Amino acid sequence: MNRFEGRVAIVTGAAQGIGRAIADRLSSEGAAVCYADINGAGVEAAAKEADGGRAMAVACDVGEPDSVEALHRDVIGAHGKLDVLINAAAIVPFVPWNELTFEEWRRVMRVNLDGCYLMCREASELMRANNYGRIVNIASNSIFAGTPNMAHYVASKGGILAFGRALATELGGDTITVNSVCPGLTDTEGVQQTPHKDAFDFVEMLQAIKGRGVPQHIVPAIAFLASEEAHWITGQALAVDAGMIRW
Repeated sequence: MNRFEGRVAIVTGAAQGIGRAIADRLSSEGAAVCYADINGAGVEAAAKEADGGRAMAVACDVGEPDSVEALHRDVIGAHGKLDVLINAAAIVPFVPWNELTFEEWRRVMRVNLDGCYLMCREASELMRANNYGRIVNIASNSIFAGTPNMAHYVASKGGILAFGRALATELGGDTITVNSVCPGLTDTEGVQQTPHKDAFDFVEMLQAIKGRGVPQHIVPAIAFLASEEAHWITGQALAVDAGMIRW
């Protein structure tokens, strides 16, 4: 399929994991994708391997306003417009509540929630210029499960869901949709660097469909919500977690 032929997309967190899988999928379906990540070397390598030859890489700290503004300037300079934004950049922590300091709280909020705001703030203005846009924010099914040892992460992802619903109302008149996808525990490089890597067997017991989640399980739902086909869907949250959460 070439659902994104002629479309320009930014995917944050695109150096690895779910972010890279999304960027690769949009690129393979015809989009000119900006792979964005604080890991500049990682996104350079990812963009070079992308299908279609239209990918670009930009090192960006999504929690820093000047960095986010520069990212959007680079995309406009290269392509003249922006159609799709996927906010996948995130920190995946493992910190028990009795060890959670305010500094750690702010570290996660700065990237996961502040970064989502900053990216949406810049991107929505560019989308309004063309009266078209698709924003998909990656939340988490942990906001329904109340997963322990990551209270600040759960709070940040819950904020993303609520923020997206409000933003959908704000931007609907400009034909811009805003939706959230809520993955379950997914086998990514980030998860493998935390004790969450030992939770897959427990999580699988709770799933309706058995197996270990991988980024490629999450991507199709995101690609659909980012496409023209999803024009009548906004302000929604979709759990993509093998039926662990049923709500």
